[in-house]
Amino acid sequence: MPEDDPKKPETEKSGVSRRDFLKISTISAAAVPVLGTKVVKAAGAPVKVYGPGKVPVELTVNGQKHKFEVEPRVTLLDALRDELQITGAKRVCDRAECGACTVIMDGKAVYACAVLAIAAQGKQITTVESLMQGETLHPIQQAFVENDASQCGFCTPGFVVALKAFLDKHPRATPDEVRRGLSGNVCRCGTYHGIQQAIAQMAQRGA
Repeated sequence: MPEDDPKKPETEKSGVSRRDFLKISTISAAAVPVLGTKVVKAAGAPVKVYGPGKVPVELTVNGQKHKFEVEPRVTLLDALRDELQITGAKRVCDRAECGACTVIMDGKAVYACAVLAIAAQGKQITTVESLMQGETLHPIQQAFVENDASQCGFCTPGFVVALKAFLDKHPRATPDEVRRGLSGNVCRCGTYHGIQQAIAQMAQRGA
């Protein structure tokens, strides 16, 4: 990595230089605790340092606020499943590759295993549990049932949530557009024919 150009004006530099980064370790001993975090100076700006122990976290999931404490390294998926017992999002690959853990965060489908719980604070998080109203399945869930679009079922919640997020933004999407929109979700059992039929059914409804 090339050294910072000493002739380059400070205002043109972006990010934190290596020199500034190394300074963080020398001043962290004097950091000020704030609500379970520490604040240090990096490049002249305050930066929160979390951990290594548990820190307070507040998540809004399916319209309800939940307060608890977790280590900063805990993912949103682990917080949902282990701390809140909201287990619809599945832990399958745990590598942000299969989509089984998909949730909706501020209207966007995300892999819960790739988001830290502390980073999800202040966001509106929607999981598959919120789609069913009483004993009535959401139309997307019903379409999966009618078209036998699941086998082991581990991928199904992720597909359902990802499809809802896509159709919320593209209600008149064609089946091909929806298939591309769901390309981040994988079915290990290979029930893609049923899934495609469910998608086509929802697209015809203009859901």
